[in-house]
Amino acid sequence: MRKEQNPSYQTDGKTMTRRKALKLAVSATAAATSSFGVLALATNENLKPKANIMKQKAFVYTELQLSVPSFDDIPWHQVNLNIKEQPGFINKTWLFGAGNNSGGGLYAFDSVENAQKFVTGYFPEEAKGFGVAQTTRVFDADASEAASRDMNSMHYDGKIDHQPGAFVYTEVQLHAMPFDTTAPWRELNPTLKKQPGLLAKTWLSGLHTGTPGGLYAFDTIENAKKFALDYFPTEAAALNAAFYTRVFDAKASEAASREMDSPFYN
Repeated sequence: MRKEQNPSYQTDGKTMTRRKALKLAVSATAAATSSFGVLALATNENLKPKANIMKQKAFVYTELQLSVPSFDDIPWHQVNLNIKEQPGFINKTWLFGAGNNSGGGLYAFDSVENAQKFVTGYFPEEAKGFGVAQTTRVFDADASEAASRDMNSMHYDGKIDHQPGAFVYTEVQLHAMPFDTTAPWRELNPTLKKQPGLLAKTWLSGLHTGTPGGLYAFDTIENAKKFALDYFPTEAAALNAAFYTRVFDAKASEAASREMDSPFYN
């Protein structure tokens, strides 16, 4: 008769046989049932090695020069499937232009190299498929991490009370390298935190260019527009620099962003 195999599992640095694991599972189930009156189903999940959680090393901003009647006219589900196959991809927050109905996003990648491959290889082909021109930017995530954490960035475990109603993308025509000591984020963050409706900001530092910018989450499109039209021009003027702003409708692209593990919804 063939002997039953008794594979072992690794947990907490100790080897545990399948038989012992099942015995412990039964004991744990009985204890939970007697204590709480609820049947607790024991599993082997704690015995499986956990997948490594990738840390973003780069951000990518994209925008396609298109205008569609509604966000759902973009074949976002199929696009999501394609993007998930790209090397080093971690997550994406979809962006849908308020007023011009453009499509784009802010992506997180595990390395600058993979972000560069994305903007030079995959994304131009995606834009070509839509028959439109495109904008891409690559940012060094490590350079602006401290500044982003100070602004409750959702890319660094920030917490918000409710889902965003709008996003604002900004970029200022400055050369701020190294970011931590050259960009005036320590002076700007206290003022930014006081802006009506601001929920969080992820600072962005342009790869090779050192251009500072950010992706902001606001509670409403109205507050996002006030920020982009009233406050931000004064900030750029104080820096004596040209700037770039975009306002996006977060509600329109929520389902697509959720499917891409956007940190604003997961």
